[in-house]
Amino acid sequence: MKTKLNRIRERSEQVPNTVFTSIGHLINEDMLHLCHKELKANKAVGIDGVTKAQYEEHLEQNVQNLVQRLKRKAYRPKPVERIYILKSDGISKRPLGIASYEDKLVQLALKKLMEAVFEPHFLPFSYGFRPGRNAHTALQEVTVILERHKVNHMVDADIKAFFDHVDHTILMRCIQKRITDPNILRLVHRFLKAGLIEEDQWKPTTIGTSQGSILSPLLGNIYLHYVLDLWFAKAVKRNMRGEAYLIRYADDFLGAFQYRQDAENFYKALQHRLAKFALSIQQEKSKIIEFGRFAVHDCQRRDGSKPDTFDFLGFTHYCSRSRNDKFRVKRKTCKKKFARSLHEMGRWIKVHRNMRKHLFMKMVGIKLIGHYRYYGVTDNCKMVNQYYHETKKLLYKWWNRRSQRRSFSYKQLCQYLEQFPLPAPKIYFNVYAHCHDYPIPGTSQ
Repeated sequence: MKTKLNRIRERSEQVPNTVFTSIGHLINEDMLHLCHKELKANKAVGIDGVTKAQYEEHLEQNVQNLVQRLKRKAYRPKPVERIYILKSDGISKRPLGIASYEDKLVQLALKKLMEAVFEPHFLPFSYGFRPGRNAHTALQEVTVILERHKVNHMVDADIKAFFDHVDHTILMRCIQKRITDPNILRLVHRFLKAGLIEEDQWKPTTIGTSQGSILSPLLGNIYLHYVLDLWFAKAVKRNMRGEAYLIRYADDFLGAFQYRQDAENFYKALQHRLAKFALSIQQEKSKIIEFGRFAVHDCQRRDGSKPDTFDFLGFTHYCSRSRNDKFRVKRKTCKKKFARSLHEMGRWIKVHRNMRKHLFMKMVGIKLIGHYRYYGVTDNCKMVNQYYHETKKLLYKWWNRRSQRRSFSYKQLCQYLEQFPLPAPKIYFNVYAHCHDYPIPGTSQ
């Protein structure tokens, strides 16, 4: 199966104008067995309540039945279960859709086929949900652009509720540019129109694609590839006076420009461009700022101020200098992301503080390492250290509340941490290296 997917990818790459008319038959028993192995067992269940373990009890029979329904065109996805999670501001909520296990299998198979077709054509400045790319490689690209190119102004733009406003008709047209197989198109259309269950009521989905589903990130990339990426590469850059760059991670993107007039022209054109595709800019989160090698000098000469900062992928970026007094773009954990992460850690400690000690400390350590692996990047040592110390304070706070009187001293906490030590803060990603786990000397604590 992997060989067949590689052949599709090679064909799509070597013959760019290829339109795939017959690939739906590859969603067969072999493909679905492969997808079943890859799906994680600890994910939330959909409206039917079926887990991976339960589906696996009669795997052969279930897969054969599913393939027969796909061949008869009788397969119809179940509605997704709508849940909400808090955003980083701690107030607004983000909707997520939880699909049933069988639908996850079909979505993953669809994703593999469609990704093989579209991945060779996605542009280099697109980083979100793509093989071999992640948020850290996007941050690396931001660093290269700001430090090595003539960039003095940034457009920090945010698409308003992107996944909730994807137009189904436009999306299907985008897919049909490279895939016209009616079996694939039918499945994608049925997933888009499957509806959702919220508060035990079925609601239609006439617009948008469900966040939290396996297929949505790829559909979002396809949509923005035609709406934003190709437009920027073919139309915007040729009309700029100076250098211009775009970095996109899913629906979060930055524009970098040499001249302010170019940045302003892009920002105006962007709003018109998105409006054509049923999208809009979130005005309160979008701005043009002076940022780059000459921004510090220009701001000080003008009014003695400092250049503005911008947030991207959970980090606040700011202008600074290196030890050799050269321009550096540095980053630290966003205040909102830091507060939310710490709040979630405190809530978990509060709920599970009566667990067996060795297991409890093991889980806290796993959570800390997860935080370090994402936020432990170049120049963010201070905030990673702060997260470590704030976690110790949370342990002291909630262990003291296991009874009505304060019976747990800070000295006892220190003794306890000697017996069950927490993982020390560490910088895991060097934006100036090509390796993800490259520790920077002197930054590990």
